[in-house]
Amino acid sequence: MSTFSSKKCSDDGVSRYFDSEKKRWVVTVLPGTQYVSRDEDEVIATVLGSCVAACIWDPLSKVGGVNHFMLPHDDAGLWSGASLALRYGNHAMDALINELLQQGAEKKRLNCKFFGGGNVVKGLGRVGSKNALFAKEYSAVEQLNVTKMDLGGESGRRILFEPVTGRAWRKFLDASAGLSVVHQEALLQPKIEVAPTSIELF
Repeated sequence: MSTFSSKKCSDDGVSRYFDSEKKRWVVTVLPGTQYVSRDEDEVIATVLGSCVAACIWDPLSKVGGVNHFMLPHDDAGLWSGASLALRYGNHAMDALINELLQQGAEKKRLNCKFFGGGNVVKGLGRVGSKNALFAKEYSAVEQLNVTKMDLGGESGRRILFEPVTGRAWRKFLDASAGLSVVHQEALLQPKIEVAPTSIELF
Protein backbone atom coordinates (compact mmCIF):
# COMPACT_ATOMS: atom_id res chain seq x y z
CA MET A 1 0.00 0.00 0.00
CA SER A 2 1.28 3.50 -0.84
CA THR A 3 2.44 5.78 1.93
CA PHE A 4 3.52 9.40 2.12
CA SER A 5 7.08 10.09 0.98
CA SER A 6 9.61 10.77 3.71
CA LYS A 7 11.50 13.31 1.57
CA LYS A 8 11.79 16.84 2.84
CA CYS A 9 9.80 19.84 1.67
CA SER A 10 10.68 23.49 2.20
CA ASP A 11 8.61 25.50 4.67
CA ASP A 12 5.92 22.79 4.54
CA GLY A 13 4.66 24.55 1.40
CA VAL A 14 3.24 21.40 -0.14
CA SER A 15 -0.01 19.50 0.12
CA ARG A 16 -0.69 15.85 -0.68
CA TYR A 17 -3.69 13.88 -1.77
CA PHE A 18 -4.19 10.35 -3.05
CA ASP A 19 -5.54 10.06 -6.60
CA SER A 20 -7.72 6.97 -6.34
CA GLU A 21 -8.09 6.71 -10.11
CA LYS A 22 -4.34 6.79 -10.82
CA LYS A 23 -3.50 5.14 -7.51
CA ARG A 24 -0.70 7.61 -6.82
CA TRP A 25 0.08 10.37 -4.35
CA VAL A 26 -0.04 13.86 -5.86
CA VAL A 27 2.23 16.37 -4.08
CA THR A 28 1.38 20.00 -4.87
CA VAL A 29 4.22 22.55 -4.66
CA LEU A 30 3.14 26.09 -3.79
CA PRO A 31 4.92 29.36 -4.71
CA GLY A 32 8.23 29.86 -2.94
CA THR A 33 8.70 26.18 -2.05
CA GLN A 34 10.23 22.99 -3.42
CA TYR A 35 9.85 19.23 -3.07
CA VAL A 36 12.31 16.37 -3.67
CA SER A 37 11.43 12.68 -3.85
CA ARG A 38 12.58 9.30 -5.12
CA ASP A 39 9.18 7.67 -4.53
CA GLU A 40 7.81 6.04 -7.71
CA ASP A 41 4.29 6.28 -6.24
CA GLU A 42 4.46 10.09 -6.19
CA VAL A 43 3.86 12.71 -8.84
CA ILE A 44 4.69 16.37 -8.15
CA ALA A 45 2.26 19.07 -9.29
CA THR A 46 2.38 22.85 -9.46
CA VAL A 47 0.34 25.62 -11.12
CA LEU A 48 2.12 28.53 -12.81
CA GLY A 49 1.24 31.95 -14.13
CA SER A 50 4.20 34.30 -14.38
CA CYS A 51 6.21 32.05 -12.07
CA VAL A 52 8.66 29.40 -13.27
CA ALA A 53 9.15 25.84 -12.07
CA ALA A 54 12.28 23.77 -12.64
CA CYS A 55 11.81 20.00 -12.78
CA ILE A 56 15.23 18.43 -12.16
CA TRP A 57 16.18 14.76 -11.83
CA ASP A 58 19.06 12.32 -11.88
CA PRO A 59 18.09 9.31 -14.04
CA LEU A 60 20.70 7.06 -12.42
CA SER A 61 19.99 7.89 -8.77
CA LYS A 62 16.28 8.15 -9.61
CA VAL A 63 15.72 11.21 -7.48
CA GLY A 64 14.03 14.38 -8.66
CA GLY A 65 12.36 17.55 -7.50
CA VAL A 66 10.43 20.67 -8.41
CA ASN A 67 10.70 24.29 -7.28
CA HIS A 68 8.37 27.25 -7.90
CA PHE A 69 9.91 30.73 -7.96
CA MET A 70 8.23 34.10 -8.42
CA LEU A 71 11.04 36.54 -9.24
CA PRO A 72 14.51 36.12 -10.79
CA HIS A 73 16.75 37.62 -8.08
CA ASP A 74 16.76 38.92 -4.55
CA ASP A 75 17.55 42.59 -3.93
CA ALA A 76 21.28 41.87 -4.02
CA GLY A 77 20.99 40.49 -7.54
CA LEU A 78 23.41 37.64 -6.85
CA TRP A 79 23.41 34.05 -8.12
CA SER A 80 23.55 32.87 -4.52
CA GLY A 81 23.56 34.35 -1.06
CA ALA A 82 22.98 33.80 2.61
CA SER A 83 19.21 34.04 2.33
CA LEU A 84 17.27 31.00 1.18
CA ALA A 85 14.16 32.91 0.11
CA LEU A 86 12.85 30.36 -2.36
CA ARG A 87 10.51 32.82 -4.03
CA TYR A 88 13.62 34.12 -5.85
CA GLY A 89 15.01 32.11 -8.75
CA ASN A 90 18.66 32.39 -7.77
CA HIS A 91 18.05 30.89 -4.32
CA ALA A 92 15.38 28.44 -5.51
CA MET A 93 17.66 26.90 -8.14
CA ASP A 94 20.64 26.61 -5.79
CA ALA A 95 18.47 25.11 -3.05
CA LEU A 96 16.85 22.50 -5.30
CA ILE A 97 20.15 21.38 -6.82
CA ASN A 98 21.80 21.19 -3.39
CA GLU A 99 18.93 19.10 -2.01
CA LEU A 100 19.18 16.70 -4.96
CA LEU A 101 22.93 16.33 -4.39
CA GLN A 102 22.29 15.61 -0.71
CA GLN A 103 19.86 12.87 -1.78
CA GLY A 104 22.52 11.13 -3.87
CA ALA A 105 22.32 12.86 -7.26
CA GLU A 106 25.41 14.01 -9.15
CA LYS A 107 25.39 17.40 -10.83
CA LYS A 108 26.86 16.11 -14.10
CA ARG A 109 23.94 13.67 -14.41
CA LEU A 110 21.18 16.19 -13.69
CA ASN A 111 18.55 16.81 -16.35
CA CYS A 112 16.25 19.82 -16.21
CA LYS A 113 12.93 20.96 -17.65
CA PHE A 114 11.60 24.50 -17.17
CA PHE A 115 7.95 25.54 -17.33
CA GLY A 116 6.00 28.77 -16.86
CA GLY A 117 6.99 32.39 -17.26
CA GLY A 118 3.74 33.41 -18.93
CA ASN A 119 2.78 37.08 -19.25
CA VAL A 120 -0.74 36.25 -18.18
CA VAL A 121 -1.71 39.75 -17.03
CA LYS A 122 -0.83 42.87 -19.02
CA GLY A 123 0.70 45.79 -17.13
CA LEU A 124 2.68 43.73 -14.62
CA GLY A 125 6.09 44.58 -16.06
CA ARG A 126 6.34 41.31 -18.01
CA VAL A 127 7.45 39.43 -14.91
CA GLY A 128 6.96 36.16 -16.75
CA SER A 129 9.48 37.14 -19.43
CA LYS A 130 12.01 38.13 -16.77
CA ASN A 131 11.60 34.79 -15.01
CA ALA A 132 11.96 32.93 -18.31
CA LEU A 133 15.11 34.87 -19.17
CA PHE A 134 16.56 34.08 -15.75
CA ALA A 135 15.95 30.35 -16.28
CA LYS A 136 17.85 30.45 -19.57
CA GLU A 137 20.72 32.50 -18.17
CA TYR A 138 21.06 30.39 -15.03
CA SER A 139 21.10 27.20 -17.08
CA ALA A 140 23.87 28.55 -19.28
CA VAL A 141 25.98 29.74 -16.34
CA GLU A 142 25.58 26.48 -14.42
CA GLN A 143 25.89 24.38 -17.59
CA LEU A 144 22.73 22.43 -16.82
CA ASN A 145 21.55 19.75 -19.22
CA VAL A 146 18.19 21.25 -20.22
CA THR A 147 15.94 18.83 -22.07
CA LYS A 148 12.89 21.10 -22.32
CA MET A 149 12.04 24.79 -21.95
CA ASP A 150 8.31 25.45 -22.12
CA LEU A 151 8.41 29.15 -21.23
CA GLY A 152 6.59 32.35 -22.14
CA GLY A 153 3.31 32.93 -23.89
CA GLU A 154 0.18 34.37 -22.32
CA SER A 155 -1.32 31.30 -20.61
CA GLY A 156 -0.98 29.77 -17.20
CA ARG A 157 0.10 26.16 -16.86
CA ARG A 158 -0.45 23.17 -14.61
CA ILE A 159 2.55 20.84 -14.41
CA LEU A 160 2.78 17.20 -13.33
CA PHE A 161 6.23 15.67 -12.89
CA GLU A 162 7.43 12.17 -12.08
CA PRO A 163 10.60 12.63 -9.99
CA VAL A 164 11.90 9.11 -10.65
CA THR A 165 11.49 9.02 -14.45
CA GLY A 166 11.66 12.72 -15.36
CA ARG A 167 8.42 12.56 -17.33
CA ALA A 168 6.35 15.74 -17.24
CA TRP A 169 2.90 16.81 -18.40
CA ARG A 170 1.85 20.38 -19.15
CA LYS A 171 -1.77 21.59 -19.27
CA PHE A 172 -2.56 25.11 -20.42
CA LEU A 173 -5.14 27.02 -18.37
CA ASP A 174 -7.89 29.16 -19.81
CA ALA A 175 -7.70 32.95 -19.46
CA SER A 176 -9.84 33.27 -16.32
CA ALA A 177 -8.04 30.44 -14.56
CA GLY A 178 -4.66 31.90 -15.51
CA LEU A 179 -5.64 35.26 -14.05
CA SER A 180 -6.64 33.61 -10.79
CA VAL A 181 -3.31 31.80 -10.62
CA VAL A 182 -1.36 35.05 -11.02
CA HIS A 183 -3.27 36.67 -8.16
CA GLN A 184 -2.74 33.62 -5.99
CA GLU A 185 0.96 33.56 -6.78
CA ALA A 186 1.22 37.18 -5.67
CA LEU A 187 -0.51 36.40 -2.40
CA LEU A 188 1.53 33.20 -1.80
CA GLN A 189 -1.68 31.32 -1.17
CA PRO A 190 -2.69 27.75 -2.16
CA LYS A 191 -4.17 27.52 -5.63
CA ILE A 192 -7.47 26.06 -6.74
CA GLU A 193 -7.72 23.15 -9.14
CA VAL A 194 -8.61 24.36 -12.64
CA ALA A 195 -9.70 22.65 -15.82
CA PRO A 196 -7.07 22.40 -18.55
CA THR A 197 -7.69 23.46 -22.14
CA SER A 198 -4.88 21.31 -23.60
CA ILE A 199 -2.38 18.71 -22.49
CA GLU A 200 1.01 17.63 -23.72
CA LEU A 201 3.55 15.12 -22.44
CA PHE A 202 7.24 16.09 -22.39
